[in-house]
Amino acid sequence: MTKIHIDPTIYTTKPSGSRLSKEMAVYDLLEKLDIPYSRIDHDVTASIEDCYDVERLLGITICKNLFLCNSQKTQFYLLMMPGDKKFKTKELSNQIQSSRLSFAPAEYMEKYLDITPGSVSVMGLMNDAEHNVKLLIDEDVIREEYVGCHPCINTSSLKIETKYIIDKFLPYTGHVPTYVKLIGE
Repeated sequence: MTKIHIDPTIYTTKPSGSRLSKEMAVYDLLEKLDIPYSRIDHDVTASIEDCYDVERLLGITICKNLFLCNSQKTQFYLLMMPGDKKFKTKELSNQIQSSRLSFAPAEYMEKYLDITPGSVSVMGLMNDAEHNVKLLIDEDVIREEYVGCHPCINTSSLKIETKYIIDKFLPYTGHVPTYVKLIGE
């Protein structure tokens, strides 16, 4: 496995210089909501394994974010779960009464969350004003003090206190999470 390059500097402010507008919108919203964060920049992280060094530097466990849909592509879900837990479709389907869950096509991810594959993040919910995506959170995620996520692009990672995601960010976006319990074995 090739190691990705990581800038080991931990920043607590938004980046200066040229960045995508959707990434800068995340920092602007976090500032508006008075949500502190730590940030590191890195090469593209294509998998959860690429995030292990990022986790170590930030002192967190990166949250695995999966964008899912039903077979008819009429219901869309963002699932937040611990990065080291295995995802079992049947286990989740039973809890949310939705059969045949699968990974949603990239065009819906872009349409509803303004993110691309590899950059899925709870931060994308800020772009879902019509609430087309239902948020599902594994109970183990909310037991952690911090959430690790991307700012809608997978070349930076954020460390944010979980309470700020639950108490400030989600109320602002209007998304009410459904809590699920995934065993992942």
